[in-house]
Amino acid sequence: MRPSGNPPTDENEQAIARLLSIMARLRDPDGGCPWDLEQRFETIVPHTIEEAYEVADAIERGARDELRDELGDLLFQVVFYAQLAQEEGSFSFREVALGICEKMERRHPHVFGDAQISGVAEQSEAWERQKAGERRSRQSDCVPSEMDGVARTLPALVRAAKLQRRAAKVGFDWHSLAGPLAKIQEELGELSTELAGNAETGRLEEEMGDLLFSCVNLARHLGVEAETALRAANGKFEKRFRAMELASATRDLKSMSLDELELLWERAKREVAE
Repeated sequence: MRPSGNPPTDENEQAIARLLSIMARLRDPDGGCPWDLEQRFETIVPHTIEEAYEVADAIERGARDELRDELGDLLFQVVFYAQLAQEEGSFSFREVALGICEKMERRHPHVFGDAQISGVAEQSEAWERQKAGERRSRQSDCVPSEMDGVARTLPALVRAAKLQRRAAKVGFDWHSLAGPLAKIQEELGELSTELAGNAETGRLEEEMGDLLFSCVNLARHLGVEAETALRAANGKFEKRFRAMELASATRDLKSMSLDELELLWERAKREVAE
């Protein structure tokens, strides 16, 4: 069964083949790029993470031309990893592409098979069951856990939400907003106690982490992505601070008192749309 949409074309295949050829040329010991030849899986990871964030930034700003370019940069990261893997005999780009094709067909039996799905909620449950089964099939002698497969390198807010959702699957979760709200107050109290006792940095860091984790839990119960919410808050703060700088063009912010800065901030809040 073929899904609706644009089928593969010679142009698409040629574009991918050209990209793979360029990558192989860059890694050719005889005349390739010195920088590319020095790279390993581990050294490319920071660039991959950066490219993924740049994709997200272009989407948030509605910059479609930039998005096209950023997606190309991200695709190049995939091709780079596949080239390294092929050189060491692990796998090829073809296997990567076939693998994701098979996974998507396997995880969408209601599209590529005869399964019936009534809506998004049922599809999400089926998706998670399928992923859990795949995780179990990959495990060796380790004791299986609902926490398996949650990447440690995820942004902390994203990982916190994923861990909480995994715990909620077995019923370890609050049943109303009162729970996470009370937990935040509890963690604030514990942080205040540590501050009053002049606690060392390690203790403050631990309590601050507990507070942030609790805030993510509240966001999850509200149906809000904590990472997205914080990015929006960052953007809002930046716009308002830039407005403060413009409003004080004749004076350096460093020379102003806190009261003067607060006045500028309140003005910026009124003038800068959220």
